[in-house]
Amino acid sequence: MVIALIVIAITVVALLILISTRPNSFRIERTTRIAAPPDRVFPLIQDFHEWTKWSPWEKLDPDLKRTYSGAPAGVGAAYGWEGKNTGSGAMEITQATPASRVLIKLDFIKPFEAHNTADFTITSDGGGSVVTWAMYGPQGFVNKAMSLVMSMDKMVGGQFDEGLANLKRVSETGA
Repeated sequence: MVIALIVIAITVVALLILISTRPNSFRIERTTRIAAPPDRVFPLIQDFHEWTKWSPWEKLDPDLKRTYSGAPAGVGAAYGWEGKNTGSGAMEITQATPASRVLIKLDFIKPFEAHNTADFTITSDGGGSVVTWAMYGPQGFVNKAMSLVMSMDKMVGGQFDEGLANLKRVSETGA
């Protein structure tokens, strides 16, 4: 019995040490090339009303409740959501450099609380655009523990790929 308790204690301590060695932050990033100039791509990102055309999360919940506030687009534009499949949260554009960058404060409320940053960069590329979508933020102890069994990149990366493919389609065809 004593040996079993010692083994359990050593295992718990080892697991806690392993968790504490995980990174204190995370970053997910995807990039695509779009055959449309940055000035055609940028408005689709800096206006939350346009996200219904390309964001992969917009189609997850048919009863998604959206609220828009602040500026109509660009710095100060805010968007809140609540749904069964999407949870709830809010976004606010904190930086919008025309045709080159949109920085968004991203706050998840449900199913778990998290405070991250979404960062879109757009660079001109021979008549087209290269768009990079990144999300990054702090990774607390619970998230570090979860990262031992679940990859944030695997959980969200596919949705970034889907969103960029949708953004490409809308930017290139207008549909």
